[in-house]
Amino acid sequence: MKQGTVFAVLSAASAPVLAQSSITLYGVVDANIEYVSHYSSIAPTQPGFPGPAHSKIGMTPGGLSGSRWGIRGTEDLGRGMKALFVLENGFGSDDGKLQQGGRIFGRQAYVGLQSDSVGAITLGRQYTTIFSALADFSPTRYGVQYEPIAMQLGLNYRSDNVIKYVGKFGGVTAGGYWSFGNGVAGAGEVAGQFRRDTGYGASLSYSGGPFGATVVYDQYNPTLSAATGATGAFRKVALAASYETGPVKVMGGYRWGLNKGTTDATLLRDNYYWIGANYQATAALGLTLAYYYDDIRNVAGFNVKNPWQVTFIADYAFSKRTDVYLTTAYSKNSGLNFDTSAISFANAYYLGAGADNMIGVAVGVRHRF
Repeated sequence: MKQGTVFAVLSAASAPVLAQSSITLYGVVDANIEYVSHYSSIAPTQPGFPGPAHSKIGMTPGGLSGSRWGIRGTEDLGRGMKALFVLENGFGSDDGKLQQGGRIFGRQAYVGLQSDSVGAITLGRQYTTIFSALADFSPTRYGVQYEPIAMQLGLNYRSDNVIKYVGKFGGVTAGGYWSFGNGVAGAGEVAGQFRRDTGYGASLSYSGGPFGATVVYDQYNPTLSAATGATGAFRKVALAASYETGPVKVMGGYRWGLNKGTTDATLLRDNYYWIGANYQATAALGLTLAYYYDDIRNVAGFNVKNPWQVTFIADYAFSKRTDVYLTTAYSKNSGLNFDTSAISFANAYYLGAGADNMIGVAVGVRHRF
C-alpha cells in the first residue's frame, strides 16, 4: 500500500475520535501596583516580630485573579459519558516564579469521568467542596488580594489526593469530597496513619431564577505533632444565600468554626459573617462592596478583639478578555484579610507594632486568554 494511501486510511479512522475530543489552553495574567499602610516586613517566624509599622508600595501579583495557565480537555465516550482532565499552573506575574510551593501544577491537577445523568467524579489535586459551594456567594468572587479566604474556608480549601463528586439535578447541586492526605501544611499520605492530614466535606446548593442558597460542611484533620503524627480536627459549617435583581446581586453568609487540638482542647472557636453586593453600573463598569466580620469566641483560652474588613472594587472591562481595576480594603484589629498572630498569616499582611488597622489600595490590569 502506498504511503499516501496509508495516511488517508489512518486519517479517516482517527477523524471520528478527534471530532469528539477537545483540548483547551487557557490562562490569566494579573498584576498591580499596591500601597499598604502599617505594614511590618518582619515575618512571624523572624526575631523582632511584629516589627515597626511602615507604609509599603510595590508590585503585587494577582489582584482579582491569581495568575495561571492551564490545559483542560474532554473526550466524549458515548452514552452521555465523558472523560475529563485539568492541569493548572500558578505563577507570580511580578517575578515569574511558581506559586503553591513551587509545584508545576499547583492550582489543579485532576482526571475524572462525567455522566450527564449521574454527575462527575474527579481524582487528584483540586478545590474542596466548601470552596466550590461558596464560590457563587463571594462578593469579590474570591478576589485573591483582599478577601479573607483562608479565614473563611480554612487553609485546606485546595487539597491533595482528593476524590470529589459533583452532581447537578435541575436547580440542585450536590457535592462531596475526601482527601487521603493534604501535603500542603502536613505530611500527606502516611502509611499506618490513615487519619493524618485527611479531609472531607459535603454540600447541597440550589439555584433557581434570581435566588440561590447553599449549605456545606467541611472537616480537616491536620498534623499538629510531626513527632507523633497526632492530628487535630478543624470543623466548619457554612450557610449562604444570594438574590439578583436587574444589575444588582446581593449575597451574604455565615460560617461556624471549631478547631480542636490533639487533646481535644479548643484552639479556635469563631462565627464568621460576610455580606456584599455586585452592581453592574454600565456594560463595562462593575462595582463591588463587601463587609467581613469574625466573632472570635475563643483562641486557645485567650480573648482577642474581633477583626472586621470593608472591601471595594471598581472593575472596567475594555473587552471580554482585558480589564483594569481599582481594589481597596480597610481592616480593623488585624492585618488585611484577617492576618493576625491569633488567627493566621496566610496572606502575609503583617500588622506592625502599635497598629490596629491596615489600608490597602491597588490599581492593576488583568488579561485572560
